[in-house]
Parts: sequence; C-alpha cells; structure tokens
Amino acid sequence: MRKEIYITDYNCVTPLGFNVDSNWKALSAGQSGVALHKIIDNQDAFYASMIDSEKLNEEFSRFFDYAQNDIPNFTRLEKMLLVSLQPLVEKNILSDETAFILSTTKGNISLLKNQSELPECVYLSKLAQRIADFFGFKTKPIVISNACVSGVMAIAVAKNMIQAGRYKDAFVVAGDELSEFVISGFNSFQAIGSGPCQPYDKNRDGINIGEAAAAAYVTGCHSDEGRIQKNEKFSFKVLGDSAVNDANHISGPSRTGDGLYASIKNAMDEANVSPEQIDFISAHGTATLYNDEMEAIAFNRMNLQNIPLNSMKGYYGHCLGASGLLESIISMESALHNTLLPSKNFEETGVTQPLNIIRESQTAEIKYILKTASGFGGCNAAVVLEKC
Repeated sequence: MRKEIYITDYNCVTPLGFNVDSNWKALSAGQSGVALHKIIDNQDAFYASMIDSEKLNEEFSRFFDYAQNDIPNFTRLEKMLLVSLQPLVEKNILSDETAFILSTTKGNISLLKNQSELPECVYLSKLAQRIADFFGFKTKPIVISNACVSGVMAIAVAKNMIQAGRYKDAFVVAGDELSEFVISGFNSFQAIGSGPCQPYDKNRDGINIGEAAAAAYVTGCHSDEGRIQKNEKFSFKVLGDSAVNDANHISGPSRTGDGLYASIKNAMDEANVSPEQIDFISAHGTATLYNDEMEAIAFNRMNLQNIPLNSMKGYYGHCLGASGLLESIISMESALHNTLLPSKNFEETGVTQPLNIIRESQTAEIKYILKTASGFGGCNAAVVLEKC
C-alpha cells in the first residue's frame, strides 16, 4: 500500500517572532515585518522585512550556549536555520533513515562581499553539512535550490523520498536572509516596490524582500499500518504535489500561466480533490505586475477563482527559498485556528481575472489547502495539504 505522508511538527523564525505562536499572534493583530531599512550604503532605504539581529543572537544563545563550549562561528543565516530547527530535533528522533533537506536560494552569499577567496560555507552543500553535523544527522544532506519555489519543492521532495522508501522521515529547513546582493539584483529588474507591497492590487508596483527561516518534520506510514503517532496538537497529510517549469523567461512569468496551471492540476489530481473541495489558497502573490496577473489566469483556468485566497508577502515580504515553507506553515496554523487571514495591503483588484482575495480576518472551516509558488526561470510548484 502507498505510504501516507504527514507534517506533524513545524517552527519558524521571522521578524514577527521566533516561534509559530508568536508569529500567529502578530499576524492575528495585523502586524507586518515590512519597514524601511538601510541595506546598501550608497542607496536610499528600501521597504523590506528584516529580523532583529540582536534578538536573533539572544535567541540563539538561549538555545545553544548550554549545549557545548566549542560552538562554531555560525553566520547570521546559519543561526536562523539552527533556531528554527532546534525545537523539532528536540522532540523527534533522528535515525539512520532520517533525511535532512535544506531549502535556500542564496545561502551565505552575503559572505562574498569584499572577499578575495570563497569561504567554504558559501557552497550550499557545505552550508547544509554544517547544519546537519551540528544536530548529528546521519544521512547526506539534500539541498533544494530552485529559485522561489524551493520551499514548496522541499516539502514535495520529502514526501516523495519517503514514499519511495529512501527514508522513513525527514527534517526540512528553509532559509534566506536579506543581503546587498539580493536587493541589488531585484532592484536592477526595477522590481522593488516603492512602499509596502500590495499583492493583486491595482496600485502594486513591486516586491518587498524579506528574510526568514522555517522548519518542518515530515513522516509517513503505510495506510494498512494504522495511523502514525501524531503530534498531540495537529497533523497534516501531504496529499499531492507537482513542480513544472514552463521555460518562459529567465525572470518573467508565462503570460498564460501554463506552468502554474499544470503544477496545480497535477497536485490536485494526485490528491484526488476537486476545485470545489479546496477551502483556501495560499498564493505566491509577489505584487509584481506580471506575477500576480499570471497567477490569476492560472487559478481561473483551474476554476479556483471563487476559493478564498491570500498572499503573505504583505506581512513577511518575499523570503525567497524560505517563503514556500513559511507560508505553508502559516496556512496550517490558519486551518488549526479556523481563521482566514486577510491579504495585507489589498484594496482594489488589479488583475484581469476574478479572484476571491480575503479582505478581512474571518472564521472558516479549513480542511484542504492549496499552496503555490512561482519563480525565476519559469519554475512553478504546488502542494495540497489536508488537515487530519
């Protein structure tokens, strides 16, 4: 029998808090991490979502100072990843059949500034190994780095690896940090918003870059073995997933939404759920002109235009490789609290196809969640989650 795959634990580190509960409390109050930050010395401040480094160091010390006296000199990003992952490792057993999966787009790229030689941990494989070694993972780390779909794909890779019998369970951690390199890159595309981003709004003019780390524990059982021993608080089944590259353009999304449409269709077909059964969509929603339009077209092609939908970018900015996993976690929290969060900063529809964008917090029974993501190079991904 086919294995059923579950997410039974998760955590996140963001500008709104260093655990899921603090993040949910801030989101419920309508708070956003987006603010003006001076990131590049010779340029004006940008609207971005940045973690307080002093508070991060305090949280890191709280978790790890007692553990050992010879803690390596971890980078800021590595501290984010470690703090996010630590509570999960503490509660769930590592074995010879436990996978470690890292999702990131840029990793420690900020270390390259003013360097004549490449620091070893700039390589993503070395970054993953540093995190894995610290916690004592016994398997070789898996790195998922596929632009902005990396976080959603990491969930899919964990699911598929466990179903294929390669592993029994997996710890997935995702993270990216703000850096001069990333800000400069998006700014060169003229993709940075002039104010707090407004996904799907007619006045949207670009993204806010954010930073975060998120972690999830994924495990499985055969359906004839009975239910797994789940977290006493929750369990979500990973019903279906898909990633499709439409190869439209190095940075521009398909005007017809082909890749996202195919990803959603494949994921929903595997999950065996109809459009009418989806209770909530956590969309990518970057607030760029073409991305939001492409998504609207793809959702309409799948007859999902009436399903409640939001983007979390108004709260967290675009956290690159962490965004898909972080937003999946917040979606699961929404289901647990039976609450649909509004798509922050949305006022008036600015896409040509109809969407049911959530305007205010509301109570709802949420069982089936669709999470989507899209990114540079034509990559698109979708995953369907079921609250158990």
